[in-house]
Amino acid sequence: MRPKSSLRRRILLGLFGYAALLSIAVAIQGVVVNEHAEQLVWQTLLQSELDHFLERSRIDPQYRWTDTDTVSLYDASREPQRVPAVLRALPPGVHDDIPVNGSERVVMVRDVDGHRLILALDITELEAREFDMALTVAGSAITMIALLGLLIAWGVNRLLQPLSNMAVRIGELQPGDAGRPGATQRVEMPESASAELFVIATALNDYLERNARFVERERAFIDSTSHELRTPIAVIVGATELGLEHTAEPEVVRNQLARIQRTARDVEQLISLLLVLAKDPARLASSSDRLALEQLLPEIVEDHRHLTRDKDLALVLGPLPSCEIVAPLPIVQAAIGNLLRNAIEHSDRGEVSIALRPDATVVIQDPGHGMTPEEISTIYARIARGSGREGGGIGLDLIARLCEHLGWTLDIASDAQRGTTSTLKLRPRG
Repeated sequence: MRPKSSLRRRILLGLFGYAALLSIAVAIQGVVVNEHAEQLVWQTLLQSELDHFLERSRIDPQYRWTDTDTVSLYDASREPQRVPAVLRALPPGVHDDIPVNGSERVVMVRDVDGHRLILALDITELEAREFDMALTVAGSAITMIALLGLLIAWGVNRLLQPLSNMAVRIGELQPGDAGRPGATQRVEMPESASAELFVIATALNDYLERNARFVERERAFIDSTSHELRTPIAVIVGATELGLEHTAEPEVVRNQLARIQRTARDVEQLISLLLVLAKDPARLASSSDRLALEQLLPEIVEDHRHLTRDKDLALVLGPLPSCEIVAPLPIVQAAIGNLLRNAIEHSDRGEVSIALRPDATVVIQDPGHGMTPEEISTIYARIARGSGREGGGIGLDLIARLCEHLGWTLDIASDAQRGTTSTLKLRPRG
């Protein structure tokens, strides 16, 4: 793209152009007014002089006009030979800048009683002074325009400096920094900045904050999705290995293939629902199914049992009273699976108990190291912000968003060195 000219240059050119046009307009107006005033002065002066001559001649018929160095009177009817050739063809009226014998004359022509009188005033010296004055005025105008240009340049530079500084700060923003957790980009403005710049900076900072939150939510969604897919992928891998080990037993192979098919279908539904959660959470309710928790919970436990292979850890499933809910199947699997996976990953030995209450409440208790009240507060704060972070509490942000949109509640209780109890209360079918 062709580089754009700066705002400073455009304003300077505009103001310089305006000053130049204004100066030209003032000069033209001055010339027009000067010429008009000069015509009035000459007309008044010559008319007064000629009237005086006629009045004296009427009173004293013997009165004769005497030419001076600057004023001459010609009677074209009585003494045509005295009239310069250039004046003979002039019609009645006042005529300026008439060259006569190397001098500039202003001439008044009037017909009186059949006689044509021509009164000529020598203005050569006045014209010279007028020319010198015009040069002086032009020089003053050029000097004034130059000084005005310097003043305009200084004023525009001072006026636009805050805007230029803001443009530099905006240019220094690094879009990639918004992807770092906790990174906040802002455009700071000095107190001396104008109200308009503060409005622009405030709107831009608000956009940067909203964009940073959006990027953080997207990052958290990607993290959550990657964690959610780990369990079904592990189930598929395990079922495939088991099927390959028992190729001679068709019934085992058929069962494992069915498990792979069921898990793949669940993964497909999970991805669709996670995308709905990310883009249009209101559609979650339309994807709900009637689920029997007493039948679903053992399947979820079985899908996560492979995580205990390298640990001295047992998954103990408590009593399973009959309980039916209306919710999306993959979402329920993801929520309970997250809590169960957290319990397994934070425990080394002992038992992880999974219990179901009649009011559609799932309680998972682990024998792990537990958490301090400060750590629990941090988890709740992160859930309240809706932003996840790798490490402890995998998927808690996802569960929090599910609870928000589906009307569930999540409670975490823990004692240091005594384990953690996670209580997820779902909405039973009414």
